[in-house]
Amino acid sequence: MAENYTDPSGNTEAFRAFSQTPEAAASTEAPSRLPLIVGAVVVVLVVAVVAWFALS
Repeated sequence: MAENYTDPSGNTEAFRAFSQTPEAAASTEAPSRLPLIVGAVVVVLVVAVVAWFALS
């Protein structure tokens, strides 16, 4: 009977080459928080303008 199971850890060199690619290193960087900060500032400004119009 032929053995059809291939051990995924059998080719360590290929796994190391895959895990050390620039794409894998780039995915560990934190995403930019700039859109979140800009969105929060816009929300605060809109609330302030609405409150200013409501009180005047």
